[in-house]
Amino acid sequence: MQKILIVEDEKAISGVLHSILSDELTDYEFVIAEDGLEGYKQVEKEDFALVISDIKMPKLSGTELLKQSLALKPETTFIMISGHADIDSAVSCLKEGAYDFISKPIDINRLITSVKNALTKESLKKENKNLQTENKTLKKKVNKKYQMIGESAALQKIQEMIEKVAVSDARVLITGPNGAGKELVAHAIHNQSERSRGPMVEVNCAAIPSELIESELFGHVKGSFTGAIKDKQGKFEQANGGTIFLDEIGDMSLIAQAKVLRALQESKVSPVGSDKEIKVDVRVLAATNKNMQTEIEAGRFREDLYHRLSVIEIYVPPLDERKEDIKLLVEHFSGMIADEHGTATKKFDDKAVEALKTLSWTGNIRELRNVVERLIILGGNTVSAEDVASFVRK
Repeated sequence: MQKILIVEDEKAISGVLHSILSDELTDYEFVIAEDGLEGYKQVEKEDFALVISDIKMPKLSGTELLKQSLALKPETTFIMISGHADIDSAVSCLKEGAYDFISKPIDINRLITSVKNALTKESLKKENKNLQTENKTLKKKVNKKYQMIGESAALQKIQEMIEKVAVSDARVLITGPNGAGKELVAHAIHNQSERSRGPMVEVNCAAIPSELIESELFGHVKGSFTGAIKDKQGKFEQANGGTIFLDEIGDMSLIAQAKVLRALQESKVSPVGSDKEIKVDVRVLAATNKNMQTEIEAGRFREDLYHRLSVIEIYVPPLDERKEDIKLLVEHFSGMIADEHGTATKKFDDKAVEALKTLSWTGNIRELRNVVERLIILGGNTVSAEDVASFVRK
């Protein structure tokens, strides 16, 4: 139960305040202090949802109580009680951080209204703080999901490039085979940039039918085509102020490529079926598993768009080219899978790790993660080389 502290040296007044407020606020427990010094000791000892304090008191005035309490616990909410002669002091208290002051003789209705408003404010402040904490926790979980694991020279080179490009708004094209970790690179660039405060919007260009990609990227207006039953905001607009990640850009149709090129040139997008142009402030990251020079020569990808997207190019090698990272990746995935399953982390002995290093990983890191999960489920208490031989078919 939350508590309210009443600091008042006149017992008759503190008794009346307690009696009235306890009837109105049955969900709160009340503590009474008979002077400012006792009130400060109570504030030191525990947190209060609200402190109601007289200004003129022995040992420690209400003004000093307010200053010292807010210095100790800045989130504490104060309502000050003052006589008419103390108006200047009351105004000074407001400047020091008090929520309100009530003049004597006390208007009971005014007091109750002020107290309820102060508690509502305190409740909202607490909810907001809880939301901020939850958001930070969630962000840490998301960042952990996209953590880049390994100590290989290849990965260190990528991380060095990320540190250099993250501080700019330069467009980056991330290349490499499927499952190698191109998405992790994109998230690392966004998270280390000034745009990390804004959204990161991902678009898998290969998963969206060519006839819908334009609507997906730029939005549409109601009635612009069959099935457009309401206006829809596109991914570029959703990413305003942040980053858009165009995954598998090599699979985008030539028509959509032309629209993306225009959006990059003009920093504007037009929803399907609308003449309206919407200004967007978006950093573009793109990724592909294809050889873009081959795609350009075959006429499947626009060379001018390629040059727009690849101001910086980061190549993510396959896992077979950085097998020294397998031990750390296995430990990382083992811990992550244990969290997901709500079980203890299962260890892999050294011979099991060495056995995994001898295999070819055509599916790259994504395949390794699946294999680690399989071995955790089917293997012994400590995963052995025999478990690898039994449950991993290559």
